Amino acid sequence: MDESLLTLSKTLKGPIYYDDSTQHQTILRAYSTDASVYQERPLAVAIPKDVADLKALITFASSGGVTLIPRTAGTSLAGQVVGQGIVVDVSKHFNRVLELNVEERWVRVQPGVIRDDLNAYLKPYGLMFGPETSTASRAMIGGMVGNNSSGLHSISWGDTRSHLLSANVLLDDGSEAVFEAVDEGTLFSKLTLTNREGDIYRAMNDLLSNPVNQEAIKAGYPKPSLTRRNTGYALDLLGDTTKPFNFCKLLAGSEGTLGILTEAKLNLLPLPPKEIGLLCIHCHTLIESLHANIVALRHHPEASELVDKYIMDFTKGHPTYQYNRFFIEGDPEALLMVEFRGETLEEVAAKANSLRQELRTQGLGYAHPLITGPQTNLVWDVRKAGLGLIRNLPGDTQPVNLIEDCAVSPEDLPAYITDLQGVLTDHGLNASYYAHAGAGELHVEPLINLKTAEGRRAFRSVLAETVKLVRKYNGSLSGEHGDGRLRGEFIANALGKDVYQLLQQVKRIFDPSGIFNAHKIVDTPPMDKSLRYEQDTSSIKIDTVFDFSRQESILRLSEKCSGSGDCRKTHITGGTMCPSYMATREEKDTTRARANMLRQFLTHSSKANRFDHPEIKEVMDLCLSCKGCKTECPSSVDIAKMKAEFLQHYYDANGTPFRAWVIANFTKSQQLASFFPRLYNAVIHHKALSAVVKRMLGFAKDRSLPDVGDTTLRKWVKKQRPVSQTGTRGRQVYLFCDEFTDYNDVSIGQTTYRLLTALGYEVKLARHLESGRTYLSKGLLRKAKEIANRNVRYLKDIVTAETPLVGIEPSAILTFRDEYPELVDKELVADAYKLAGNALLIDEFLAKEMESGYIQRSRFEGAPRDIKLHGHCYQKAFHLVDKTAKILAFPEGYRVEVIPSGCCGMAGSFGYEKEHYEVSMKVGELVLLPTVRKTPDSILIAAPGTSCRHQIKDGAGRKAYHPVEILWEALHKKEP
Repeated sequence: MDESLLTLSKTLKGPIYYDDSTQHQTILRAYSTDASVYQERPLAVAIPKDVADLKALITFASSGGVTLIPRTAGTSLAGQVVGQGIVVDVSKHFNRVLELNVEERWVRVQPGVIRDDLNAYLKPYGLMFGPETSTASRAMIGGMVGNNSSGLHSISWGDTRSHLLSANVLLDDGSEAVFEAVDEGTLFSKLTLTNREGDIYRAMNDLLSNPVNQEAIKAGYPKPSLTRRNTGYALDLLGDTTKPFNFCKLLAGSEGTLGILTEAKLNLLPLPPKEIGLLCIHCHTLIESLHANIVALRHHPEASELVDKYIMDFTKGHPTYQYNRFFIEGDPEALLMVEFRGETLEEVAAKANSLRQELRTQGLGYAHPLITGPQTNLVWDVRKAGLGLIRNLPGDTQPVNLIEDCAVSPEDLPAYITDLQGVLTDHGLNASYYAHAGAGELHVEPLINLKTAEGRRAFRSVLAETVKLVRKYNGSLSGEHGDGRLRGEFIANALGKDVYQLLQQVKRIFDPSGIFNAHKIVDTPPMDKSLRYEQDTSSIKIDTVFDFSRQESILRLSEKCSGSGDCRKTHITGGTMCPSYMATREEKDTTRARANMLRQFLTHSSKANRFDHPEIKEVMDLCLSCKGCKTECPSSVDIAKMKAEFLQHYYDANGTPFRAWVIANFTKSQQLASFFPRLYNAVIHHKALSAVVKRMLGFAKDRSLPDVGDTTLRKWVKKQRPVSQTGTRGRQVYLFCDEFTDYNDVSIGQTTYRLLTALGYEVKLARHLESGRTYLSKGLLRKAKEIANRNVRYLKDIVTAETPLVGIEPSAILTFRDEYPELVDKELVADAYKLAGNALLIDEFLAKEMESGYIQRSRFEGAPRDIKLHGHCYQKAFHLVDKTAKILAFPEGYRVEVIPSGCCGMAGSFGYEKEHYEVSMKVGELVLLPTVRKTPDSILIAAPGTSCRHQIKDGAGRKAYHPVEILWEALHKKEP
């Protein structure tokens, strides 16, 4: 097979990965999972560049007896894109919007276009594509068609099937057909075609016109009032003679088993009314909330979504979602979020009040707050993050996708859920309940340990018994997530054997050789085979330098990745995670791929050092350690921490590379350079000499090197006369003299000292070492641990809430908050946590003092000034960018706009390294650098991070200022 794949690779414009090389094996492993419980390494992974590549793949599959697995974002929950075939990833190159017709309200797109990115494109035209999954920031049109995606607004905005006007599809012989609505005359002409398309139309016409089949379809499919109906192929809708015949109805929900989509023409909706309100109905019980849902639907809301206590409890203490709990009153068992929209807030309030009054009359809900405006986004984020949040449960018993996609009519939901709770109780299982109450589809996720035989038996039997309940209420086994290989085995039980045989017949009509995503929907393998977690890993002990006990172990932390793909969103959506994926659009560069690679090797490695695998190194290579995943991943899969741990162990086995050693010891080299600053700066600015230095270190030739100051910050501070402070309580602060400010950004350190002193603070330098950031970034954890231990011992007795440790460089001071508590010796952990609580970024400290009234606005000039702010990644991870914005806007007339950028791309040493320079610049070019270039010189650019300022200088030719520099210039300097 390798030889035939080699021949195929020579005909494709895009790459195909299949051999035993490290790069190929890394990619094959990255594509062995999706967001489901399944794992199976594919035969190959192809990244086609155009339709010709797709046709070549179809020809190869047809002649070679293999199957093609179409894939976009890989967020399928039923294993649709996992299997032993050739994964065909169209997400990278099939991502163009081809045509927009504003008057007729339709758009033509390729299958790799992301739903939210499409809507960002459509927004200026007052239009949108309606179906909205919780994964809309990365879900692509091809996958949405394959699964017939719906989302939380489906009761008002519809599903994908209802908006798919036409589709260009490659058939099993490589020919292309356009499926669209056809009248009787056109249908007759289709039946007379002598090509493959004609064969399909004739065979399907015979199937649907057979009275016996019509009766079977009528008897087997869900009741007509249920809109969430995605089990099998949509023969009931395709055979509806009251509407034009359109194969798109069959294609939507077919999971790539009937052909390969190359283009889709989509119906568009006008943007909804601008004002939005969420009536959050707090209920004492889950069933009470389902009765409230029936009442809510009578008021015609835009959405009615449920979140149970189980999920809400996971928001407590979460680095991101704890901020979203502001609207929760008391401790409800369930929350029903009912959305209303209108042209005015008064209109929204009137609709909500009408529902609130009826609920109170019927005694449903104990609190009914109405949230309006931008805050509704925070509320919705809690709902959308449900799947990822519940992955934070400790232990091997985890929520599983199994019966989460079953749907019944909303009026049947209270009885159905009551029966289902009985089934789960009989099995001794708990579950989470959330999502689409308004559409009759609650995502019910039982907590099961799939690593045990008992758990796998429960996995099968719960689904089997739930199928009986779905039949009882004439519901649908799948509402929007699809059948895949998870529920396909039970379709015959859900729809009846006669209908199942028709589904098999449909598959044979379209794909007799099984070249399109075989063994999905029909003829699937047993649903409890090829599971991702089939091995009990509790006996696997891995010694680490970091303390992973809060995450149970590094293996457990890697296992927390649900595959939901939040790390595949683009810069258009925003956020920091994952900058390398945003630049490359390659699956191996996602947080998900890195976590899965670690999990696979830490679980199955036969080596004493389970980290000693080049595949892990390959997938970690472009991780910028931005820490975006620490907070933006709902499961808090902290890849930056795991990468540092991996590198230490990989170096143990293979030696520390020279460049990594040099960068880790950056402080020592800068300390030496500080004795000869003029000579050092002359060398790094000399074209030929600097080229030699860069070549020796493996640095990019186009990257400038940082200057050292004429003095060091420590030396300069020692020369300053102590100032008697009377203006601000005589408060003392300890200034953390980090390694970057001490040697390179000395002037910023001096300005910080002057600013704090002028504002009435006594500034002291305590005895301490560097932060250890450079060692952490290059994986030399044992050295970083030594530094952390010593710094905690030096500072633990002097740093308090009254005398805080204030830092200038985010990456250095936030090391105390992030890494130190999990890095120091056990006897220092309590001290490290105490120190972390009093280690503040200068921006954060000043914001607190301004809010407390200790720093007065009158101390600053009032001249108007516009500022654009780029926040450091670590600030974003700790939600501190707003603090910087507040202090910059503190002087009267100062206006601040936060640049909606993610990572700048520099990421410490990453942007210097020659093999990473291109990606570094691509990351910067996503948002930051173009924004800076377009900014007039009259507007200041602010950036607290030293790497960020360096990237802005190199990439945009602009000087970016640290916030303290801007505040110093604004200060009335004559005042004490």
